[in-house]
Amino acid sequence: MCEECLDLVPAKIIFEEGQVYYLKRCDQHGVQKTKVSSDISYFKDCKNFIKPGDRPHQFQTRTHYGCPLDCGLCPDHEQHSCLALIEINDECNLECPVCFAGSSPSIKKNKSLSEIEKMLDALVASEGEPDVVQISGGEPTIHPEILEILALAKTKPIRHLMLNTNGVRIARERDFVEKLAKFMPGFEVYLQFDSFEKEALENLRGTDLRTIRRKAIEHLNEFNISTTLVVTVKKGVNDHEIGKIIDYALEFKNIRGITLQPVQDAGRNLNFNKNTDRILLSDIRQAIIDQSSHFKAEDIIPLPCNPESISIAYAIREGKKVSPVTSLIPKADLVAEVPNAIAFEKNKELRQKVIDL
Repeated sequence: MCEECLDLVPAKIIFEEGQVYYLKRCDQHGVQKTKVSSDISYFKDCKNFIKPGDRPHQFQTRTHYGCPLDCGLCPDHEQHSCLALIEINDECNLECPVCFAGSSPSIKKNKSLSEIEKMLDALVASEGEPDVVQISGGEPTIHPEILEILALAKTKPIRHLMLNTNGVRIARERDFVEKLAKFMPGFEVYLQFDSFEKEALENLRGTDLRTIRRKAIEHLNEFNISTTLVVTVKKGVNDHEIGKIIDYALEFKNIRGITLQPVQDAGRNLNFNKNTDRILLSDIRQAIIDQSSHFKAEDIIPLPCNPESISIAYAIREGKKVSPVTSLIPKADLVAEVPNAIAFEKNKELRQKVIDL
């Protein structure tokens, strides 16, 4: 797409000085050169993880103008929803400079329980049994009916339910966390955790959240609620902390994963310069390799559900000891047996292969 008008335009993939670029030409806005990867070898390997998609059971919209102008699950979609977000509100108790949803305390808008049930039912109609569903916002924990919403979601045939949160309420209200624990098993908190440094947090979140983050993790660990730390990575701000965050996560028995996502130039992304602030998936992958002793390059592989946009590494954890397993399974077996899903640890065949190792 053209970066200015978003029209579909011709493009070439070019390799130059170890980098991968899209060279695009728009009749209106001229030639654009966009870097898409800093690792040619990994970029090429992503093609080896492409597999046929799993079509949705039911489409929710019609095709009018063609991609990218038709939003939603239209008949042109060749892949189902590997991960679905149910956004229950626009209000938030923070006003993060990097919020891709543009949420804030000034937007007093919450969806009703009946609206949310319609959203869940539409998802189930398309998916049958959705793999992973995130209850998100805004900040979902401040929705006045958040516990009722989670209880409703648990009545649906959802394999894994997540609560996407900045952790402020979780840090301040221990009794709320105790209530969340009742949704286990099959429930997880997807906890925002960007940095240990005051300056980085103020850059990303507009305020120093170090105490809030620690307290939230303490409460979740106390009730052994499965937790994934979610790091929004911005170049030159917190990309040097990736290894430290991995080591920190190993201090807590309830933390089962870390998601590292590049800052997205969407919504409210204040003072963002794509030439200096943008970080690529390949950059984050390399930072894990460089900063952590736990994972090597061969352990971090493309996810077949969306190989050019997501890398994943699985490991068996015993206390603070981490034993990567992704690289031990032959690529042909991974591609053949891994489902088109964002998380595949529940796949019986794959789990058996890990046991056999």
